[in-house]
Amino acid sequence: MAEGLDRLGIFGGTFDPPHLGHLILAETVADALDLERVLFVPAGQPPLKEDWVITPVEHRLAMVKAAIAGNRRFAISRADIDRPGPHYSVDMVRIIAAEYPGTDLFFMIGSDSLRDLPRWHNPGGLIELCTLAVVRRPSAEPDMDALELAIPGIKSRVCFVDAPLIQIAGRELRRRVREGLSIRYRVTDAVLEYITRHGLYK
Repeated sequence: MAEGLDRLGIFGGTFDPPHLGHLILAETVADALDLERVLFVPAGQPPLKEDWVITPVEHRLAMVKAAIAGNRRFAISRADIDRPGPHYSVDMVRIIAAEYPGTDLFFMIGSDSLRDLPRWHNPGGLIELCTLAVVRRPSAEPDMDALELAIPGIKSRVCFVDAPLIQIAGRELRRRVREGLSIRYRVTDAVLEYITRHGLYK
């Protein structure tokens, strides 16, 4: 069982690679919702991303560790990788809830993901376990009335957070590395050094 916390953020993703946009979003949500800690949870094989190969998890874990080093509010959880698939968010959050009993959990997603939540596996179970910390996206304004019909109770389980629009995508970073272009200032120096040392994304 983990140490007692009152308010804990959960930030799941492939982090392939982790970039400055991830760090800015995590820090922004932590400030906005007064979170004591944000757990970065590297994904196993996300069900919605089975059409492309993800970098081996040990590389992604090492890059996240490098990216968050020095920030006491940030930590890593292996909740999604130390278990067999399929890797659904609700199951990952349930594991973390068991590790942090009595803690208010805030699961970070973008408003585009909130709009698509009815397509997720057991979204009703997810909102029973945590509050959704929803980062607003200008291109995706979810219809909360429609969502309430699809997932009863969701309106009371959503906190919207305004965050800087950081348009950095892992797919674009991987492409730039593959083409020999710089990704400096898009990832931390430690992550860049790791990518270079291990020849990732070539």
